[in-house]
Amino acid sequence: MIDTNEKLSAYLGELRTATWVAVDTEADSLHAYPEKVCLIQISTASGDKLVDPLAGIDLDPLLDALVSHELVMHGADYDLRLLRKHHEFVPGSIFDTMLAARLLGHRQYGLGNLVAHYLGITLEKGSQKANWARRPLTERMERYARNDTHHLKPLADCLRRGLEEKGRLSWHQEACAQLVSDCARPPNPDSDSAWRIKGSSRLSRKALAVLRELWLWRENEAIAANRPPFFIVSHESLVDVAAHAAAGSHFDRFIPQRSSCRRRGELLKAVERGMALPAGAQPEVLRPVSRRPSEQEKRRFRELERRRDSCAAKLGIDATVIASRATLGRLAHNWHDHAQELMNWQRELLQP
Repeated sequence: MIDTNEKLSAYLGELRTATWVAVDTEADSLHAYPEKVCLIQISTASGDKLVDPLAGIDLDPLLDALVSHELVMHGADYDLRLLRKHHEFVPGSIFDTMLAARLLGHRQYGLGNLVAHYLGITLEKGSQKANWARRPLTERMERYARNDTHHLKPLADCLRRGLEEKGRLSWHQEACAQLVSDCARPPNPDSDSAWRIKGSSRLSRKALAVLRELWLWRENEAIAANRPPFFIVSHESLVDVAAHAAAGSHFDRFIPQRSSCRRRGELLKAVERGMALPAGAQPEVLRPVSRRPSEQEKRRFRELERRRDSCAAKLGIDATVIASRATLGRLAHNWHDHAQELMNWQRELLQP
């Protein structure tokens, strides 16, 4: 485990000269709030290393060394967003084995499935939901973490050959570049939508006012307790409390029985704050803007869907890899405005 600046400094020379680099991360999103990067796994031809971001070491030299490499990763979306959010790290390029597998037509593209398929190796999955902030790591956790990157390079080599044989390597390169670009954009939180959780669309304005106060209360509780919000109160319970409070009916049964007297009291204060808001200050009920497609649009949609499905069948890939139904709907409405949402290879396959 690299957990001191001295150990990291001794490793950087090896990392900078590596011919290939595979990377993965582990976070504590199931155990803490907000989540943090708890472990960075790195594999090179020289071996596997675990880097401990919780040890207070300066990670900047490590991240600077990683930028110059194409990083082999699997399902990189979450890892890249986590590294961008907490360490402002954006890689120069990646080779995502999950994206490669989907472009080759694999329907089961988890790391364990692919390693078993291409390398004949069965990975242990017992530590997926472990608390990665615990120290020291157990031997089983360390083994699991190392396996997440140990096999990525030989797997990537197999997948790269498959992409080259099928003429889809450029598709994969474009998909990986798009993923890096998407994950590099800083989040733009909309304060009026974060609290509109599942089920809130059926609430009245008064109930929405209560829900907003409850959501803000739960956020503060979660941060103070360093626990994910669903450990405090579930989404469903927040919606139920808001709905019943606004209707003037009892909502005690929706408050978790394990709640302390203090937490229960603070929840009730949040309800009172929401109920006290005047009508003019209550959140608006957001109604989805529905637009009935014209007959021409429907025909264009069917034609695009037919073309997509035909291409997918010939290529042996999932049709949604080319475009989702929502994307087809936007293209049918206005191809010129929405074709830019597609990657070049997707646009070529769907081009009228």
